[in-house]
Amino acid sequence: MKRKFICYIFAGILFTKANADPIYLDYQATTPVDPRVLESMLPYFTKEFGNPHSTTHVYGTRAHEAVEQARAQVASVINADPQEIIFTSGATEADNIAILGVSRALKSQGKSEVISVATEHKAVLEPFKVLEQEGFKVTLLPVQKNGIINISDLEKALSSKTALVSVMAVNNEIGVLQPIREIAKLAHKHGAFFHTDAAQGFGKIPLDVTKDDIDLLSISGHKIYGPKGVGALFIKKGTPVIPLVYGGGQERKIRPGTVPTPLCVGLGKAAQVAEQERISESKRLLALRNKLLNTLQKNLRGVLVNGDLEKRLPGNLNLSFAGVDSAPLLSNLKGIAVSASSACSSDSLEVSYVIQAIDHERTIPPAIIRLSLGRLTTETDIDKATDEIIRVVNDLREKNPTGGGRACKVEDIEKIKEGLLKNK
Repeated sequence: MKRKFICYIFAGILFTKANADPIYLDYQATTPVDPRVLESMLPYFTKEFGNPHSTTHVYGTRAHEAVEQARAQVASVINADPQEIIFTSGATEADNIAILGVSRALKSQGKSEVISVATEHKAVLEPFKVLEQEGFKVTLLPVQKNGIINISDLEKALSSKTALVSVMAVNNEIGVLQPIREIAKLAHKHGAFFHTDAAQGFGKIPLDVTKDDIDLLSISGHKIYGPKGVGALFIKKGTPVIPLVYGGGQERKIRPGTVPTPLCVGLGKAAQVAEQERISESKRLLALRNKLLNTLQKNLRGVLVNGDLEKRLPGNLNLSFAGVDSAPLLSNLKGIAVSASSACSSDSLEVSYVIQAIDHERTIPPAIIRLSLGRLTTETDIDKATDEIIRVVNDLREKNPTGGGRACKVEDIEKIKEGLLKNK
């Protein structure tokens, strides 16, 4: 009963103009702040305003205790020691500290090679470009058609000179899960450190830095119903890291600067709630996702799932639609808020680099949408969303039977789907 009450309040906060706003199915982009999280944060904006580093008086001491409690809450989700958690401004900063900090620390030891994956988030790929400019040998592993790396490719790329391997736990576009435990084991076998960007997986899938043998792990607050502008980096004890910023001695001197108490408190509470509800929420989202996909495939031909359907985040679907172009599909889906895996402009249509990486034969239609479900998604939302997608796709196909542009034919996609099923 208490959970239902909280959800009703949550829904009221998010959908004040429920009749005017589209159904939100973009939870991998960001999430609203959970009321329980907001409630935990509010005192630290006003009454409990102390600097957590000024512990010579009660104001600072109380703020310090709140930050340390948040640190423990984050650590608990991944089975880490609280002192191994460094607060950052988000996963992007955490990724940069991990990748640049470790690689630069090891270069003097002859470790001049780093490895990642072609489908990583830009927050990982861009620091790797910086390392390449600094003289590191950068290897970006390809992925298979299901979006998951081939472990043998990693084994071939590793050497005694490898400083760091960075592979995200869950892909932000196609939602596939990488075998991070196996990857970490291989990296350590060759004397390399292992980092994972877990922004999309933290609080949603099981993560254990001890069992998974992870050295560094990045998270973000606004992906788990916490505030924007805060994240964290797990750094295993003994992992060498050169800081990117210099100043005070905060956060083990790795991320100096005054820690934002309200944001840290919010992240800690969000982490706690996410872990408490992770199993039940995963089951609920998986059921909704299955209903969404089954309804679409039952009523539409030429619907292709991009990425592995089994090894996937419960609330994610990345779909291609044959016989339609991307721009009109997105512009006509007015009743639902979704992300596109392609960037459209008036002059060109560029397919996402993630889709290009899995589309080895270039057969996936560019009309792609990412549907990501979340804490407020209901069966009614799914019913309305599927109705709209079916109506819009059918309408576009009827208006332009040939699809136009780079749109693939429905028959072609049906053949691709048959081939994927045979190869499973």
